[in-house]
Amino acid sequence: MRVLIVEDEKYLAEALSQLLTQQNYTVDTFNDGEEGLDNALTGIYDAIVLDVMLPGINGFDIVKTLREEKITTPVILLTAKSDVKDRIHGLDIGADDYLPKPFDTGELLARLRALTRRGNEVIVNNNELKIGDITLDTSSMQLYGTHRETSLTKKEFELLEYLIINKSMVISKEQIIEKLWGFDSEAEGNYVEVYISFLRKKLAFVSKNVTISTIRGIGYKIAESAE
Repeated sequence: MRVLIVEDEKYLAEALSQLLTQQNYTVDTFNDGEEGLDNALTGIYDAIVLDVMLPGINGFDIVKTLREEKITTPVILLTAKSDVKDRIHGLDIGADDYLPKPFDTGELLARLRALTRRGNEVIVNNNELKIGDITLDTSSMQLYGTHRETSLTKKEFELLEYLIINKSMVISKEQIIEKLWGFDSEAEGNYVEVYISFLRKKLAFVSKNVTISTIRGIGYKIAESAE
């Protein structure tokens, strides 16, 4: 999962980034509203943790702009404001959740898990993704088959997670590059080919019916073969 943090208190932004990274999220952090909005508009994130009081553009305006641009990424608003009117306003303009400062980090993680589960039927519980005869443990980055298991590198894990979550879709190389390396990355298509090759070998080791297919000229799709 890729999470965008927009928080002007740099020590808090760094602490949140470290916390989420330890939970195997991929995290991008920005400290002002304009950069935060520019990155949020790419649509590559699975969730956004957004402070309300930001230099440049405030969090309320960022949420409003995202929803006007049809960006549906779940947003958790963070703010020192505890007034009920502010909470109502944030939710009314399109935020998905609201967490007043100070907050417990465990609660933030739980709220993130809840938001990223929505609309994603392949998530069975907080730590597992399943398709066919494989289970991907998102806490340990272990891949399990019926009788075998193997560990994944960070990028292998991120790629497999992305494919499973979007199992009904064909994912292009460009989408994978933006998701795994960022929209302004200099990563090239052969990076994707290398990691797809690594994943295919590991899937072949643990699974009897899950494969990654190449859809010529379009991209890749993970699927469970018919029995």
